[in-house]
Amino acid sequence: MLPNHPAAENAMMCSGHAACPGCVDALSARHVLAALGPNTVAVIPPSCMAIIAGPQPYSSMSIPVYQPTLESSAAAASGIRRALDAQGRRDTQVVVLAGDGGTYDIGFQCLSSAAERNENILYICFDNEGYMNTGAQKSSSTPLYARTASTPAGKTTRKKDLTGIMAAHGVPYAATASAAHMNDMRRKIDKAKSMHGLRMLTLLIPCIPGWGLADDAGLVAARLAVESGAFPVYEIEDGERYTINVPKTRPVAEYLKIQRRYRSLDADEIEALQLEIDAGWARLERLERLSRAAGTEAVALA
Repeated sequence: MLPNHPAAENAMMCSGHAACPGCVDALSARHVLAALGPNTVAVIPPSCMAIIAGPQPYSSMSIPVYQPTLESSAAAASGIRRALDAQGRRDTQVVVLAGDGGTYDIGFQCLSSAAERNENILYICFDNEGYMNTGAQKSSSTPLYARTASTPAGKTTRKKDLTGIMAAHGVPYAATASAAHMNDMRRKIDKAKSMHGLRMLTLLIPCIPGWGLADDAGLVAARLAVESGAFPVYEIEDGERYTINVPKTRPVAEYLKIQRRYRSLDADEIEALQLEIDAGWARLERLERLSRAAGTEAVALA
């Protein structure tokens, strides 16, 4: 735990929950809740986080939790937000804690609609790159070549660019983060908390059993994912201003070799993944340069 971190004084997530040993989901949720504070209502659809939080009316969290259907998280959060506003409780945070299956896939139509309306909610996706709670099947967040229960020979399509899609909605804030870079993650939660409108954070959650990791390798995998560019950490404000927060410093092979889901890759496939990551990184850098140039031009004209 970070020095002087709020969780050290007021734990928002109790011990004894049902997370797997070494689970980065539970670690990330603990810090998210500590940053948001007790004046928060959480919406948690079916997911690993729903299991960790516990079945209603029980909960491992010391805040109100509502568990909707898998596809309706953003709609439920929108309704709760409006009800709180009607009661004059505008300072209460409404946060969705959902997995990638309920965000990238099944819940996306509700999320897109909430983004179009710019609902005043914070939506956090705990992205473990598959339906890990039901047997590690692939989702549209699963990366190219990753082996899952439903893609035993490796996934043949690329991971969906959810952050870019949310930025295309023009929401005030869309960002990625990782518990392996905790200061950056905490800064982004604090920043999102202070903003109004729909804010979207996607947190990488290496899954110990689903990815085939050692119990103590979750944070190692998260750090390698970020530093290899497999999971770039960046933020987009108002759909236009791009900022890369952590540089790419490692080859992707270092990230792949610690995971069972990539163990069957040959040299050509590893090279293909490296080329895909390099192309994506070049695109991000180009968008960052363009947004900085636009900002400089706007200041000059003012």
